Amino acid sequence: MKSIAIIPARGGSKRIPRKNIKSFCGKPIIAYSIEAALESNIFDEVMVSTDDKEIAEIASSYGANVPFFRSPEMSSDTAMTVPVLLEVLDEYKKRGNEYDLVCCIYPTAPFINSARLCESMNKFEECNADSVLPVVKYSYPPQRALIIRENKLKMIYPKNYNVRSQDLEPIYHDAGQFYFLKTEALKNEQTLYCGCSIPIILPEVEVQDIDNEEDWKIAEMKYNILNKYTLNTVIACDFGGGGGAPKLKPQNGG
Repeated sequence: MKSIAIIPARGGSKRIPRKNIKSFCGKPIIAYSIEAALESNIFDEVMVSTDDKEIAEIASSYGANVPFFRSPEMSSDTAMTVPVLLEVLDEYKKRGNEYDLVCCIYPTAPFINSARLCESMNKFEECNADSVLPVVKYSYPPQRALIIRENKLKMIYPKNYNVRSQDLEPIYHDAGQFYFLKTEALKNEQTLYCGCSIPIILPEVEVQDIDNEEDWKIAEMKYNILNKYTLNTVIACDFGGGGGAPKLKPQNGG
């Protein structure tokens, strides 16, 4: 199948100004998504959809294509992901290029790496899926959640009061990193969870929502811990193996 990776990155972020190109552990955060997509070598096209000249220049410097700018309608605070993807696909079609598979990769997902993208592509093909996306399990069962009403705590689901947490069905949420989608299913259903959706289950250390400055700091700490662990693991595996110091390849194209 002919495939395209689309990285949507508008310029008007308000909660974290210039979020999509803000420095994350030493380089623009969008670079991690671009490099992972390119290193995976599974896409015929890797492009960034943006309305911002500076974002376009940075994206191009890391190897992504920016063949056109996003329309004003798709550049507002209320613009949703699916219409942005459809706009890109329509514009490529006008230029004579159509794709069977689209992978939406968010620009603020530095834990993405090429191995996860390849794993997802393989799963997509093996399962004949309509969509594949990474998910992560809630760290505490939502079935035991509490709410506050009139300054008093109440269980949302009182029937689970005497149920052990390990006996409750695991519940997952979207990791907010990337989505593999059949183009036909995306156009017909206009959702990121098309038809037969298959999960890629991630550990918590590889997932972090980044909505404010505190989230950003936590994400950088997680990233450094994860890469330190990877570094130590490679060294431990190589210890005594001869051949000098190991040649390390950082995660996420870092």
